[in-house]
Amino acid sequence: MALEIERKFLVKGDAYKDVAFNSSHIVQGYICGHPTVRVRLRDDKGYLTIKGGSNDGGLSRYEFETEIPLADALAMLRLCSLGMVDKTRWLVDAGDGHTFEVDEFHGSNEGLVVAEVELAAPDEPYVRLDFLGQEVTGIKRYYNSHLRKYPYSAWSQEEKSGDI
Repeated sequence: MALEIERKFLVKGDAYKDVAFNSSHIVQGYICGHPTVRVRLRDDKGYLTIKGGSNDGGLSRYEFETEIPLADALAMLRLCSLGMVDKTRWLVDAGDGHTFEVDEFHGSNEGLVVAEVELAAPDEPYVRLDFLGQEVTGIKRYYNSHLRKYPYSAWSQEEKSGDI
């Protein structure tokens, strides 16, 4: 099982759209929360993902992901509890070998935009692109699995500004 190491940031503005080299539509649901078992539709493909917990403040956790038949993914989404997460993912090349995944949320999470970069090591350097705002790595309310239960539209103004 691979160890996923990533940093997560709030996004300022929409300049990422001008430099993105690809985008895709993602709908995902969750079968259970501990460990996290996720079913995802990404355009016309299905995926099943299992993620473990984090012991380092949210910077890394074990992750297993495999592509599954689209029909199976659609059927499994019916097993998911507490709503779905709907988003557009934009891919932005940082120019240093890293790609930022910028997620623009829809539906009850409309207005939230976050960017993630995957790293090979926790202290690996990366280019901090201009559209990156406050780092929110390890803050659980920004986890997709949390957003399905507590959507951005229900957050207080303090939570939305990152003051909590």
